[in-house]
Amino acid sequence: MYLLSRLYLFTYNSLQALGWAVSLFSILSNFLSTKSIHVAYDSAGQLIWLLQTCSFLEVIHGAVGIVPSGVLFPFLQWGGRTLFFLSIVRTIDEVQELPSVFITFVAWSVSEVIRYPFYALNSIGTCPSWITYLRFYVFHTVTCTQHKLYTAFIVLYPIGLFPGEMWLMYEALPYVKKKNLYAYFFDVLPFSYYNFLRVMLFCYPFLWLKLYLHLFKQRGSKLGKHHKKKKQ
Repeated sequence: MYLLSRLYLFTYNSLQALGWAVSLFSILSNFLSTKSIHVAYDSAGQLIWLLQTCSFLEVIHGAVGIVPSGVLFPFLQWGGRTLFFLSIVRTIDEVQELPSVFITFVAWSVSEVIRYPFYALNSIGTCPSWITYLRFYVFHTVTCTQHKLYTAFIVLYPIGLFPGEMWLMYEALPYVKKKNLYAYFFDVLPFSYYNFLRVMLFCYPFLWLKLYLHLFKQRGSKLGKHHKKKKQ
């Protein structure tokens, strides 16, 4: 059973890594060919929709115990992205060409191209040290020295959140109100989806901060173990 779960995790994470690599390549190649940041959704929107939908499996992985992540933090990450992408970007055509979509898609794709190979190789116990450093360090572009204060997610997560997800959610509010989105569902509730989204915009940074601090804790734990192994 253990070997099967490891093989499954390796396969799942490898496919996610491949998918996000393809999405990043599609976005950047289209950007270079068109010189426009307004075609990110056309370039990779459907693929990212598929990858994001499938990532709910990570919540299940934590729930059944085949990974030690638990349920809360995978659900927060999946839920935030799903709210942003599936209920707004994919539904409102008018926002799909906004710069905030490009910013978000690039930030997501870069972070996942780093994260999923790390998970895939760790699931079979063969993760080389350079993958660990790629996951947890950003190297100085000139000296290639390690800067412990700078890590990929430290930069990518705020970029993906503030000029990406939150800004686009704010820009989507007039369209949500005009189209009265999801009225069929929210009719039974004392508030509309428009008001729900406004509350979420207020709460989003606090929920994100909880996840962000959790990632810092994971980083410290992982790098501590990694340096201990190197000394031994």
